[in-house]
Amino acid sequence: MSADLGTVRAPARVTTSSLIDDLDGTIEQLLHRHLDTAREWFPHEYVPWDRASGAISGEWQADDSPMSEPARISLYVNLLTEDNLPYYMFELAALTTDGPWGEWTRRWTAEEGRHAIVMRDYLTVTRALDPVALERGRMQQVSTGVAPQCATLPDAVVYTSLQELATRISHRNTGKLIDDRTGVEVMNRVAADENLHYLFYRDLATAAIDVAPSAMVMAIERTVCNFAMPGIGITDFAAHARVMAAARVYDFAIHHDQVVAPVVLQHWKLESIEGLDADAEAARDRTLAYIARLGRAAGRVKERLEAATPG
Repeated sequence: MSADLGTVRAPARVTTSSLIDDLDGTIEQLLHRHLDTAREWFPHEYVPWDRASGAISGEWQADDSPMSEPARISLYVNLLTEDNLPYYMFELAALTTDGPWGEWTRRWTAEEGRHAIVMRDYLTVTRALDPVALERGRMQQVSTGVAPQCATLPDAVVYTSLQELATRISHRNTGKLIDDRTGVEVMNRVAADENLHYLFYRDLATAAIDVAPSAMVMAIERTVCNFAMPGIGITDFAAHARVMAAARVYDFAIHHDQVVAPVVLQHWKLESIEGLDADAEAARDRTLAYIARLGRAAGRVKERLEAATPG
């Protein structure tokens, strides 16, 4: 974190309220940076409405669209994840609805809502997915309300940092499976938003480490060692996840190499965080050991992929 987003060191044991107060200025600066960077866009401009003839009539058939099954599954999971937004908003707003944090969570929610709008409209007019099955999936997912439990600000910013980056990667890799320029543009547009959200949470977490290092390291352990993609509440998610892993949308290797290692080890520099109490020191050791095991699992995934690649 650059010096102009400076913070004031607080005691190791902090409350969410006191930590938000300590980080209030940083949150405000990061919010303004986001607003200065984010580009206004309109979902309807990305949807190929000229292809909508008959899109909402007749029973859906798989050959209505030439899209591959891995692409369909990835789009289904990614969209239902966006649909579950109200529960993420609920968890973040439960920390406080006041001040810059409240302003950020409302802005973030408004931007995330566009993702579901543009993805669903695209899928409907192109008949890439069965709209009946998609709506039933949305009803089930949102009715169930599965969401991460972020009872403290440290847990919230660590989880959202990793989740937003993972989602950005999943959206962009899903776009690579789509043999349709418009679909690729939709997914790249959504992924660009997710990247800005990731940068907000990542840099807020960096500032929070300076303010409350022990609390943040404990949150890093809880999140990293128990991380689950936000679509986990979707029916048959495990089966969907296997298809997405096989298609290189998201797998152990991507999770370790593109999310955990660059954020936790390289950006937050977990190994060199200073000022930890005994519990946080132990949590750091456990987290580093877990990441090492994850790295070995990632290596095995890459070995299998290399062995299966012709030539």
